[in-house]
Amino acid sequence: MKTQTLTSGLEDYLEEIYIAHLNQIQLKGAQLARNLKISRASVSEALARLVSKDLIKYNSYETISLTNKGLIEAKKVYDKHRILKTFFEEVLGIDPQEASENACKIEHIISQNILDKMAQFTKSYKNTQKGN
Repeated sequence: MKTQTLTSGLEDYLEEIYIAHLNQIQLKGAQLARNLKISRASVSEALARLVSKDLIKYNSYETISLTNKGLIEAKKVYDKHRILKTFFEEVLGIDPQEASENACKIEHIISQNILDKMAQFTKSYKNTQKGN
């Protein structure tokens, strides 16, 4: 499954679940709803869709966990966000809040080619800045 088959909303859920996974936080549906500032009903519906795509394991009495497939897809979304945010902050000098908000919007539509070029440019830019 490619990330493009996921809606931007499902990518947001997946990314939030991945962040909890990275921080070893036991995430339940109610907490996910609070984190994303979305109704519990909307979260339940989205989680059911992620389960049907075999990206997470979840039922209303357990914590949410990523499947192997989900871990791969979630990391892709997370990496896109990180690359964009870093580019905005370190190359363009955008404040972290604005950089993160815009990265979240753009991560859903950017091509891999452009993302790769931004990552390469950011790395090159950072190396150049170290030399000064």
